[in-house]
Amino acid sequence: MPGHRPSRRRLLAGAASAAAGLAAPALVCAGAASAQVVVVGGGFGGATAARYLRRYAPKVRVTLVEPARRFITCPFSNHVLAGLRAWDSIQHGYDGLRAAGVQVLHAHAADVDAGARTLRLADGRSLPWDRLVLSPGVDLRWDALEGYDEAAAALAPHAWKAGGQTLLLKRQLQAMRDGGLFLMAIPDNPYRCPPGPYERAALVAHYLRRHKPRSKVLLLDAKNNFSKKELFLQGWRQLYGDMVEWISLAQDGQVVRVDARALEVETLFGERHRADVLNVIPPQRAAAIAQRAGVCDASGWAPVRGESMESSRMPGIHVLGDAALAGPIPKSGFAASNQGRVVAAAIAAELTGQPAPVAWYANTCYSLLAPGYGISVSGVYRVEDGQIVALPHAVGTSALDGDAALRATEARSGAAWYAAMSADIWGG
Repeated sequence: MPGHRPSRRRLLAGAASAAAGLAAPALVCAGAASAQVVVVGGGFGGATAARYLRRYAPKVRVTLVEPARRFITCPFSNHVLAGLRAWDSIQHGYDGLRAAGVQVLHAHAADVDAGARTLRLADGRSLPWDRLVLSPGVDLRWDALEGYDEAAAALAPHAWKAGGQTLLLKRQLQAMRDGGLFLMAIPDNPYRCPPGPYERAALVAHYLRRHKPRSKVLLLDAKNNFSKKELFLQGWRQLYGDMVEWISLAQDGQVVRVDARALEVETLFGERHRADVLNVIPPQRAAAIAQRAGVCDASGWAPVRGESMESSRMPGIHVLGDAALAGPIPKSGFAASNQGRVVAAAIAAELTGQPAPVAWYANTCYSLLAPGYGISVSGVYRVEDGQIVALPHAVGTSALDGDAALRATEARSGAAWYAAMSADIWGG
């Protein structure tokens, strides 16, 4: 909670690390059984699950299905927008996973037959599985905002899937006139990376302050509260004065209509805002393959059992990362990787006849507001009666009114986390 002392923040980070480690049983020498596990999605969750399955149960055959030959991370893509990080630095290949014994197929997963326990690929191949792990990320709901579809995204990018959209938004930002308006439309929960839009606002403001200082950042938000709200509000004021303006749901911040050609949006009560650069982040849901697999409920997300992230709707299928509905755990890269370890441990234990491990979950999410100015939120979670719940005294944020040394430490910690996590997941 805001106001924690720095020592409290370090305690939370340590608790998060300890909880992540508790999910990993000593299964390195296990693996008497030969079984096939197929993992869909090579991001933070799926790639971690594949790597750790090979580590915990070396005789289990693990196949990772991922269309992209290089994974581009959403974490730290905001740094690329602001010119603080090179484009190549957020891309990761799969040779390290191959070296670990994972079979990597660059293909699109098309459908799941849960009865036959097969995954059909877009090229017609069919992969049998004893356990299926789905970590496919999110799809954008193109029907959620009037006027906003895939064609509109070419004019008013979302940049919420890192890649071409990230580079498009960066080019638009660079071309924007000094004195222009960067407008971002932010959806209601849940969505990928809850603090992400607010970090983006800060880093866009950082870029504008250096290159287009008469410009402004306007956030139109479909909710009244957001992750690390007080820390962001304080940081925006300290760093950028009145350059960043946030309009909440209560202040008529919910965007309901988009005119991408005019770079204009309309809010719930009819107010129109016109931008020079329009960044629309639409509502989201679990990616299409999760919908086809039958693991999602009416919310569009996949509810899971807390002990193993196994689908509560389809036995034998585990869902993790952004696609999962995992109680209070946010949709973050850290959380997805932590879930990947839990899933790997649970599957390895079942397939090799070991006792089921106790599942603990953790998350730490860092946000950069400017070079040397970082903030974070941490949480530790356990399972009660099959549901994931937060440990109330192990959830908190960076200290409000923290000094420059604390903010600099948080900024360094975020960069160190990304480097370590990337090496652990995709490294050789």
